Amino acid sequence: MTTVGQVEEHLPSSVTEAFPQPAQVSATCWYATYVCTHHERKVVRQLEERQVSCFLPVYRSVRRWKDRRKELDLVLFPGYVFVHIDLCHRLRVLELTGVVRLVSCNGQPVAIPEREIEALKDGLVAGVRAEPHPYLKAGRQMRVKHGPLRGLQGVLLRRKEGFRLVLSLDLIQRSIAVEVDGADVEPC
Repeated sequence: MTTVGQVEEHLPSSVTEAFPQPAQVSATCWYATYVCTHHERKVVRQLEERQVSCFLPVYRSVRRWKDRRKELDLVLFPGYVFVHIDLCHRLRVLELTGVVRLVSCNGQPVAIPEREIEALKDGLVAGVRAEPHPYLKAGRQMRVKHGPLRGLQGVLLRRKEGFRLVLSLDLIQRSIAVEVDGADVEPC
C-alpha cells in the first residue's frame, strides 16, 4: 500500500508547484463574549486559569466622594470580554460561570477583525485617553492615519484642541470616545 507522502515524492515538481499543499492556518480569531453584569473580571480570571487568551479593555476614571478622591480602572465595554480562540474550543469559554454566550449572527459566532483588537490594545497601552460613549453610526467618518490607533475609523464628534472621535465596534454596538491629534486623522 502506498501512502500520500510516497505518492508526493514521485510527482514531478511542476505538479507540486501548481498545487501547493495547504499551510497549517491557525483558525483562532477574536470573539466578543457576552457576560453577566459586573462579572467581566471574574470571567477573565477563569479564562486565564484555563490558559485561554482574552482581553478586557479598561480605562482610568477619577471618582469623587465627600471625603476622598480615587482613581479606578473601569471596564470600557461593560458586559463584554474578548477571547482569542478556535471555535472548536468555544465550550471551554461557554461553560464558565458568568458567561452568557458568544456574540453571534444567525446562530454563528462572528469574529472581530484582528486589526481592530490589536489597535485597541496598542492604543490603551500607549496611554490613549478613552472612555465609553453611546453607540453612534451617523456622522462624518474619519480614519486615524498615525499613532497606535492607526487604521481605525470613527465618527467625528467635536473639535477642540484636538479631535474627539467615537470609535464603534458594530458587532456589539458599543462605542468609545478618544482624543486624538488633528494631524493624526483624515476624512474617509
